[in-house]
Amino acid sequence: MSKKSFSNDGRRKFIRNTSLAAAGFFIVPRHVLGRGYVAPSDKLRIAGIGVGGKGQSDLSEFMKSPNAQVVALCDVDDRQAVTWRKRNPTAPYYRDFREMLDKEAKNIDAVSVSTPDNTHAVAAMAAMQLGKHVYVQKPLTHDIYEARMLTEAAKRYKVVTQMGNQGGSGDGVRKMKEMVDSRMIGKVHTVHCWTNRPVWPQGLPTPTGVHEIPQELDWNLWQGPAKAIDYNPAYLPFNWRGWWAYGTGALGDMACHIMDPVFRILPIDYPSSVECSIATIWKEMWNDTMNQDSCPPSSIIRLTYPVKNSKSKTIKVNWYDGGLMPQRPDELLPDEPMGNWDGGVIFEGTKGKIMADCYGANPRLLPTRLMQEKTMPAEKIKRVPEGHYVQWVNACIAGYGNAEVSSPFEFAGPFTESILIGNLAIRSYMMKNPNLKGWNDKYLGRKRLDWDAANMRITNFDEANQFVKREYREGWKL
Repeated sequence: MSKKSFSNDGRRKFIRNTSLAAAGFFIVPRHVLGRGYVAPSDKLRIAGIGVGGKGQSDLSEFMKSPNAQVVALCDVDDRQAVTWRKRNPTAPYYRDFREMLDKEAKNIDAVSVSTPDNTHAVAAMAAMQLGKHVYVQKPLTHDIYEARMLTEAAKRYKVVTQMGNQGGSGDGVRKMKEMVDSRMIGKVHTVHCWTNRPVWPQGLPTPTGVHEIPQELDWNLWQGPAKAIDYNPAYLPFNWRGWWAYGTGALGDMACHIMDPVFRILPIDYPSSVECSIATIWKEMWNDTMNQDSCPPSSIIRLTYPVKNSKSKTIKVNWYDGGLMPQRPDELLPDEPMGNWDGGVIFEGTKGKIMADCYGANPRLLPTRLMQEKTMPAEKIKRVPEGHYVQWVNACIAGYGNAEVSSPFEFAGPFTESILIGNLAIRSYMMKNPNLKGWNDKYLGRKRLDWDAANMRITNFDEANQFVKREYREGWKL
């Protein structure tokens, strides 16, 4: 029997053909159960990997669909799993997702991955290899190479996939696309994206000291594929985002939300080059002792994208984090907000500008009075009133290829690669090479890096390619 999860029809046929009904098992027709009732055989059986924090809310969002049920739970920290274990006391609970997938494969149809970035890829790949549909929190992966591998795997295993950038299912980005496609601002040539993140510590010395591991935590499993180190409470449950071994910094946390309109709307694919600058402590720069373990406190990243079907045109995309911002548009009145608290995006075109909040929400022409003076384009793009989570549930039940999702890995994989190239530039900028001499030579990473997307390789600074794919420690594989 195939390990792939069954569609509803497939599961019912399987039940009939194996004569389970004769053994006393039967499916009650919906009309007998009553209007609005969903028979257990029609539900999507979901296993949660990482069920505290964002994982806790993710599972709750799936359960807004009457077609979803959570049937297995996994978390390396028992403290994080308390809420869902109380809510689902009969669901089997595991610490190691590999054990859960091995023992529960026949009982689950789909998997939700809400772990630190470090283990997104290995957990998602293990589930897809069993034919399970997957929902993976953003960013899709920790490394560029991992994103490419998950994209290819989704096609190979023919499973329904969705990345957790909820704004991709919002009305705002669809309205914004209709505005751009109708040439309300002409042809876009420059984009500015910014966030208020990090709201956790970054740019700090590596934590030290001896600490006792809480009995509720499996520290070895929490580290996943990363190099094993001594336990330190500075990393969890939330501040892991600021450390390269586990997180992807402000860019990884928010770019999948804020830059979603860029990739969903504009005729671009992979960048051709990237450059960046970062904030650091002057003493560290002078002494050449920048901490290679921690993401910087703030950064600016500049990406250049070739326009599809053009031999010469490009679009410039600029990213700002850690309190850094693009120049305030002249068209914005002094008291008008620039984006929202989380950040925003501005498209600059040959005939005008559009600004939106985080998640692509509330797109508006600049100056904003034009929203009343101009006729908005007709609504042409299908909306997702059920939302990002329920959309995925419905698509899983419909089966691979039978329903749309907003951020399938076909979209989310290349999108994530493009974002993580920004982190490759940051880490190249920060790198220290003791074999080189002189101030200029020490900081060769502080240059424009040219990207060969087909081969996933920087062509003009080979040292940067170490950040395309990391080495997993023993016991972990993709």
